[in-house]
Amino acid sequence: MRILHTMLRVGDLERSLDFYTRVIGMKLLRRHDYPDGKFTLAFVGFGPEDTHPALELTHNWGVEKYELGTAYGHIALGVSDIHGTCEAIRKAGGKVVREPGPMKHGTTVIAFVEDPDGYKVELIQKDA
Repeated sequence: MRILHTMLRVGDLERSLDFYTRVIGMKLLRRHDYPDGKFTLAFVGFGPEDTHPALELTHNWGVEKYELGTAYGHIALGVSDIHGTCEAIRKAGGKVVREPGPMKHGTTVIAFVEDPDGYKVELIQKDA
């Protein structure tokens, strides 16, 4: 058993695809429109779905904004250069909402960025 994907509902699919591909560096793995259901699914990730988990971006046609609530936390990505990654994300137009530094009550270096819909993405410094 393994995790296949997690899903986020997005208000503007093109804007979200731009963020996750151009800013974060994922690849668009597949995309399909469902006209009868009035929604589009796009899957992005860092490798093929048969070996890597994916992020499913669901766009319900006509819905521009979602309430994120308080239950959802974040997506986490391991990076080899957290400071360089944050700078690259910032230069690409991304929003860094917590600068790199040790996590509270620990030593692991983390940062947080925010996607166009307000979902948080945690960056975790990993050894190169």
